[in-house]
Amino acid sequence: MAARVKGPTDHVVVVGAGLAGLSAALRLAGAGRKVTVIERESVPGGRNGLLQKQGYSFDTGPSVLTMPSLIQDAFNCVGEDMKDWLELTPLTPLYRAFYADGTSLDVHANTQEMEAEIEKNISATEAAGYRRYVEFVTKLYKYEMNDFIDRNIDSPFNLLTPNLARLIALGGFRKLSPKVNQFLKDPRLQKVYSFQAMYAGVSPQQALAIYAVIAYMDSVNGVFFPKGGMHAIPRGLAAAAQKHGVEFKYNTTVSKVEISHGRAKAVLTQDGQRIECDAVILNPDLPVAWRELLGKTPLSVKRLKYSPSCTTLLVGSSKKYSHTAHHNIHFGQSWDGVFDELIKKKVLMSDPSILVTVPTHDDPDLAPPNKNIYYILFPTPNLSADIDWVKQAGPYRDEMVRALESRGYEGFGDSIETETLTTPLDWKNQGMEQGAPFASAHTFFQTGPFRPRNIAAGIENVVFAGSGTQPGVGMPMVLISGRLAAERIVGPVK
Repeated sequence: MAARVKGPTDHVVVVGAGLAGLSAALRLAGAGRKVTVIERESVPGGRNGLLQKQGYSFDTGPSVLTMPSLIQDAFNCVGEDMKDWLELTPLTPLYRAFYADGTSLDVHANTQEMEAEIEKNISATEAAGYRRYVEFVTKLYKYEMNDFIDRNIDSPFNLLTPNLARLIALGGFRKLSPKVNQFLKDPRLQKVYSFQAMYAGVSPQQALAIYAVIAYMDSVNGVFFPKGGMHAIPRGLAAAAQKHGVEFKYNTTVSKVEISHGRAKAVLTQDGQRIECDAVILNPDLPVAWRELLGKTPLSVKRLKYSPSCTTLLVGSSKKYSHTAHHNIHFGQSWDGVFDELIKKKVLMSDPSILVTVPTHDDPDLAPPNKNIYYILFPTPNLSADIDWVKQAGPYRDEMVRALESRGYEGFGDSIETETLTTPLDWKNQGMEQGAPFASAHTFFQTGPFRPRNIAAGIENVVFAGSGTQPGVGMPMVLISGRLAAERIVGPVK
């Protein structure tokens, strides 16, 4: 049995209405607790935020939605059906990959469709390799999900299960890149089925093969898009929570958790409120929550190493490009070099790989008539790098536009009607340690039982949720983290 919060738990305060906080609130409400959610912004979502500007509705955070069953699970906690709150469209293709040699490849979740795409564009041998790779990642997911991802872990000894032996036999603890290359020989396929390691903050060359589970979550299980944009997810979750008695205090910033005799007694806000409670769930970035709300930083948190960051450019445009899908990945010539620059050298990419998402491809209502939205993401080093983003922001924005124009987005700069640039410095100012929206990197000793625990050491009724704690980064993991945090308070639901 996983450790539980001690003492009464009748009233729980959740700090932050991010996806993890909302997931926790729904689980707690379903278990009969009184729940108060305190959020500094005027809307729910946290990193999954919303920016409305000149008739455009921009998602400010994650753009790739996988594993909608986890969203359904959150609604299930209060007896609601996701279909009554969210309208999801499966994307096809999941991604369109563009390569430096001028070729492109559509990535499909349907394995037969993908085999046909590979056979047509590459070879029958590679299609067979892809089929074996799908079998590999499907087994990985099966062995990992229940024992390593979807449970509270108190000790490495909790992992000593039959599935650990199966994962070892499968090669899950070898390096990801060589493992992918066992199945896929063509560099184009190797890139498209290993780039997901970036979400975990490590290069495919350094990541463990168990991170191929992220490739399962999107490239086999599918990618979806909600009507109304990605922000429709937190809006729906918050509305369902409110319907079932959860109180939301928006535009309210928590300044401190009041602790007495090793126990949180109340949450204090900047506007002078003191909200008494029996337990607290903290959804802000874990190191920031420790330092700013609990007033200390454990040594284990001080030692954390962080993922690369990114710069995003949100663009409202008068131009449409016929060559794009919803999600587009533009790979540069360099691959190993990109990760070397971002993680080891800590410099900006000299030959960038770029993600371009076009939300209006599937929901034109997010922009004014005949206009389009482009969400452009360039990976960058985090703030441990020697880059002055106050001076660098403008020139790098121009570099991003130039790079896009050289990759087939002709006249992109001239068609911009409104734009918002977010740099690592901006992420830091939004409360992300080291300006890293992907949190602490999933290196071996920052993964699973070695990732910061979701129970605050020395405080018996404070629990963490979000990407900084177990199980980790990404929308699926964050939704799970919220439920796991709630289970520390109410126990697992039978």
